Amino acid sequence: MRSTPPGEAIPAQTPAASQIFTIVLSHGPLTRADIARRAGLSAAAVTKAVRPLIEAGYLVDEADGAARTALGRPANQVRVDAGRALFIGVKVTGDEIIGVLTDLCCRIRVARHVPLTSRDPGSVLAELAGLVQELRTEADGFGVQVRGLGVAVSGDVDRVAGVVRWSPFLEWRDIPLAEIVATVTGLPVTVENDVRALTVAEQWFGAGVGLTGFAVVTVGAGIGCGLVVNGTVVSGAYGVAGEIGHLAIDPAGPLCHCGNRGCVEAIAADPAIVRDVRAATGVEVADAAEALELAHRGDPGARAVYARAGEAIGRAIGAVANLLGPERVIISGEGLAAYDLFADQIRDAFTASAFGTAAQCDLQTRPLPFDEWARGAAATAIQSFIRSDTPKE
Repeated sequence: MRSTPPGEAIPAQTPAASQIFTIVLSHGPLTRADIARRAGLSAAAVTKAVRPLIEAGYLVDEADGAARTALGRPANQVRVDAGRALFIGVKVTGDEIIGVLTDLCCRIRVARHVPLTSRDPGSVLAELAGLVQELRTEADGFGVQVRGLGVAVSGDVDRVAGVVRWSPFLEWRDIPLAEIVATVTGLPVTVENDVRALTVAEQWFGAGVGLTGFAVVTVGAGIGCGLVVNGTVVSGAYGVAGEIGHLAIDPAGPLCHCGNRGCVEAIAADPAIVRDVRAATGVEVADAAEALELAHRGDPGARAVYARAGEAIGRAIGAVANLLGPERVIISGEGLAAYDLFADQIRDAFTASAFGTAAQCDLQTRPLPFDEWARGAAATAIQSFIRSDTPKE
């Protein structure tokens, strides 16, 4: 693999070039004619955009005897050279940091987990910096420089400013995370909400490839939702689009940590389930795993709690379908371990609340371990690297 000289930027300096590179990244290998059709551009525009990317080694032009031009000659296909650059993605939870080293096609080459003993920002940042350095040392073995770092954190995250406004699980407020991490590591840093980062990876490399509208709903410690509308991951004017966990569906329901009552998260997230299982059964389950075990043993009180959680999640998904009309909703998160306990309630509540043809939305479950969430963070770093409006160092 060729080494990437320090300071080199990908030659995708126009929106068309960024669009073309992204298309090849998600759908390639493709012929130039295929690229032109998908991008809605002329063949000449595609040729102009592709040439410098090939010269710089980010795209590879290769012959494919199966693809032929209208005259019957073999048509060359273009693909991304996955080994041309490396990226680091980091997912920060309340208990650990997960880091991955990926190639340009966001394939995980190395994964590391570091437990957290404290949620204090200084302590977490020290562990994060050490993990990033360890992954950069691993990158040296590939002979390719790391070109960017993505960090995914739960809560209200302003990607443009690089600031964690509020992360309830970490108890962080107004942390200028991108600036701090960039100073410590010397890398270009992208900070994003963890569910939106996961959604970027699903859009480019997962169950959302080729879809112009879909949603990723995550179930677990919180209830999150990433939205893709007209081919774009939506963050909203204030960076909090998709917060279905704070959709209030029961005004008389339990108090949520956001201050409102009856939020989906206050009913269906792991802490709420643990609380309600204790109340319903009198058993002092220690955590979500013990609550799940109790329900799987057939305890009626515990099973009723999961059924109520499923109904809340289904109603929330129905609201997403009614508002945005996605082609698909991908349900993921560590809470899928309990999916057999509330799958019917999710689907029934969704069907009941979805209006008209919105009920045709495809619901899929997709178990994604935290390594995949860290991969989502790497995907945001790749996105920043190839977008023409992102400054390159």
